[in-house]
Amino acid sequence: MTGLLDRELLFVTGKGGVGKTTVALAAALAAVRAGRRTIVAEVGGQQRIPRLFGRTGVPLGAELQLADGLWTVSIDPALSLEHFVSKQLRSRPLTQLLTRSNVFRAFVDAAPGAHELVTIGTAWDLAQTRRWHRDLAPFDLVVVDAPASGHGIALLRTPRTFGDIARVGPMAQEAYKVAEWLRDGHRAGYLAVALAQEMPVAETLELERTLRRSLGRPLDAVIVNAVLPRRFTAAQLREVAALTDDRPRARAAQHVVASFAERVRVQQSQLSRLRRGTGAVVGTLPFVIAPALELDDIEALSARVQLTIA
Repeated sequence: MTGLLDRELLFVTGKGGVGKTTVALAAALAAVRAGRRTIVAEVGGQQRIPRLFGRTGVPLGAELQLADGLWTVSIDPALSLEHFVSKQLRSRPLTQLLTRSNVFRAFVDAAPGAHELVTIGTAWDLAQTRRWHRDLAPFDLVVVDAPASGHGIALLRTPRTFGDIARVGPMAQEAYKVAEWLRDGHRAGYLAVALAQEMPVAETLELERTLRRSLGRPLDAVIVNAVLPRRFTAAQLREVAALTDDRPRARAAQHVVASFAERVRVQQSQLSRLRRGTGAVVGTLPFVIAPALELDDIEALSARVQLTIA
């Protein structure tokens, strides 16, 4: 068992368009059911989670409660940096004077990886007993709805890289703390989301190799999204293929069955390839026929996610 719901951080990534946000929220809902105070952290200015709950106009950086035990936040690097600097200076007026100066902003923009460091540092801070902002309470589990694989790995590398560059000072100290925390298998967990297609599976296997090189950690689990059911037996498919009815509807139905069976075959082949190539636990979510997933759909999928990551 992976025990990801018992960690402090769950980093969810994968190829773009595979359903990372759906799986991140489903995992968070499973954690809430397990009694954990949970927050889903979105990055890059995304605010998809609040909209699923009918909430709009939420400021970046605000920790918004969505339900009992469940919060969300869209990480704002500028606000996070202000909280970090405030912790170091212990003076709100001085912090505002410094962080709002053009010289300071130019320095931060020029520093390699500064925004990425503050982003992943904020996710780390959400789980700390002593937060950068003293009035904010910690969370039992932080689920990070991370960027797509390549950018997600860059985000995870940043603390170690920044610490090695800075070497001394409070920023370097915090960077090293975050880097060690990300490597700790008892605190941080890594969940990939994929589709049962050639490119997403290839990217997931490469993601695991890169994660091992970068952090010395494997993927803990993979959720394969939108998996079609096996509706027909081999005998039924042979029977349909042997039909000689030339009516257009009959031919159309024959084509639909054959096409569906081929898609299922390809998906199962890619699932087998993924399971052979990774040491992570692999779970699946069914294809949901809907124009867009609603909260009720994600609630239903959450139980399936929990079977894989609990």
